[in-house]
Amino acid sequence: MDLQGAFHVYDTTLRDGMQQEGLNPTVADKLAIARQLDELGVGFIEGGWPGANPKDTEFFRRAATELDLKHAKLAAFGATRRAGVRAADDPLVAALRDSGAPVVTLVAKSHDRHVELALRTTLEENLAMVRDTVAHLTAEGQRVFLDAEHFFDGYRDNRAYALEVLRTAFEAGAEVAALCDTNGGMLPSWVADVVADVHANALGSGVGRVGIHCHNDTGCAVANTLAAVDAGATHVQGTINGYGERTGNADLISVVANLELKLDRQVLPQGLLREATRIAHGIAEVTNVPPASRQPYVGTSAFAHKAGLHASAIKVDPMLYQHMDPMGVGNDMRLLVSDMAGRASIELKGKELGFDLSGDKGLLTAITDKVKELESRGFTFEAADASFELLLVEMVEGRRPSYFEVESWRVITETQPDGHDATCEATVKLHAEGERFVVVGEGNGPVNALDHALRQAIGQAYPEVAKFELIDFKVRILDQGHGTDAITRVLIETTDGASSWVTVGVGPNIIEASWQALTDSVTYGLRKHHQR
Repeated sequence: MDLQGAFHVYDTTLRDGMQQEGLNPTVADKLAIARQLDELGVGFIEGGWPGANPKDTEFFRRAATELDLKHAKLAAFGATRRAGVRAADDPLVAALRDSGAPVVTLVAKSHDRHVELALRTTLEENLAMVRDTVAHLTAEGQRVFLDAEHFFDGYRDNRAYALEVLRTAFEAGAEVAALCDTNGGMLPSWVADVVADVHANALGSGVGRVGIHCHNDTGCAVANTLAAVDAGATHVQGTINGYGERTGNADLISVVANLELKLDRQVLPQGLLREATRIAHGIAEVTNVPPASRQPYVGTSAFAHKAGLHASAIKVDPMLYQHMDPMGVGNDMRLLVSDMAGRASIELKGKELGFDLSGDKGLLTAITDKVKELESRGFTFEAADASFELLLVEMVEGRRPSYFEVESWRVITETQPDGHDATCEATVKLHAEGERFVVVGEGNGPVNALDHALRQAIGQAYPEVAKFELIDFKVRILDQGHGTDAITRVLIETTDGASSWVTVGVGPNIIEASWQALTDSVTYGLRKHHQR
C-alpha cells in the first residue's frame, strides 16, 4: 500500500518543533531524531530551513550521506522569493534548490494584512511570488508543498484572496496546500467548515491535496487536525510530543493513533504504531525534555490506574477501564499503589511484581491497611515500586530483605566564615557478611556524602554495589505550615547500568528521609542482583 500516495503524515519536529522554548538541538541531535522518526514510518520529515539557518544547512549536507531513510522523504522548508526578485535569482530559493531534499515546503502569506504589513508588498505581487517560486522549483525536479501561513485568520478577513493563494499554488504545480492555523486560535467546527469550502472552491479540476497544520493555543490542535481530515484533508502536519512554539503543535502521535485506532485509517506502515511509545520517549531523551507523563497514548500515566474501583474491574477485564490495549502504541498498563488502593489494586500490583496474593484475603487486607497507614504518614508508593516490593517481601515472608545492619551514621557540615569551601563528611558504621565496616565519605552536600559512605561500606562486602549510581533526587515538604519542622519526603532513583528503580523515605528532616531512601535503594539493588 502506497501510504505516501494515499495519505501524507508529515513531521515538522525538526523545524517547527524546535521553536519550543529551551530546545536547541545540535546537528547530530537532529540526525538522531530523523532516524527515529523514520522508524515510526512517517512519510515526510521536515529538516529545517537551509540557507536561513547555518545549522539547518549543515543538517541537509550531512543528511545526504548519513541518513538512510527507509520510509520518509526529507523536506526542506523555506519561503517564496522576495518581492521584485526572480525566483531563479533569490539566494534563499537557491539554498532550497541545492539542499538535496526531494521535497520543498514553501511558506506563503495567505492573509492579506500580512502581505501588506509584514511583506510590505501588494496582493498581486504576493501571488506572483507564489507562482514563480513554485514553478521554478518544480521545473528543477523538486516536489513542492505550500504552507499557507495564517490561512484561517486570512480566510475570515478576505476569503476570496486566501482561496486565490491556494489556486495560484496549485496551478503552478504545488502538490499540497497545507492550511495553517498559525496563531492556534481555531476550534474543530470552524476548521471543518473552512476545509470543506477549500475543497469545493480551490481545488479546481481536482489536482492537488489539502493539508492541515495546527497549533495548540486553544488546546484543540489534535481535534482540529482530525476535523480537517474528516472534512477532506489528506495531509497532516505535526510534531512528536507536541513540541513547538508557545503551547506547541498538534502531537503527531496522538493524530496518527486516533486515525488508525479510532477511525480505522491506515496512515503508517503496518505495525509501526507499536513503536510510538519507544520513539516518543527516545526523542525526549535527545531533546532533554522530560516526557509528559499524562501525554495521551504514550505517557507513563496514559494507562495507569490508581482507584481501587478501577483495579477491581481491571482484575476481571483490563478493557473495562481502558479505551484500548496499550500494546497498540507500545505502552503498558500500570497499577499505582496508594491510599486510594483496594485489595484488588494490591493483588494486581503484587502479581505484576511476581507475588501471587490471590489465595490469602487476610494477607491482602493486612498489606492494604499497611499501605494506607504508611501513606497517611507521608509515604507514597505510586512512583516507588522498589520500596513497595520490599514492603511486600516483608509482609509475605515475615521479614524485610537484609544484607547489612546499620550500627550508626552521622553527617558533619563544616563551613568557613566567608561561606566558601563548605565540606560535608559522613561516617557510616555497619555490619555485613560477618564483618564490621567503618567508612567516612565526603560529598558536596550531606546526602551526597551519606551516599558515598554507605556504598563504600557495603561495597566491601558486596562489590556489585559499585555499579549503583544515584541518578535522580526529589524532595517534597509535606506539611509546609510547620516551616523548618515540617515532614520531608524524598524519592531517589538509582541505576545499575541496566535498569533503574525508585525508593522513598520520609522523616522529620531531609537527611533522615534521604537515609531511608538510600538504604532501601541499596537493599533493593542487592536483592535484584542476588536473584539473578
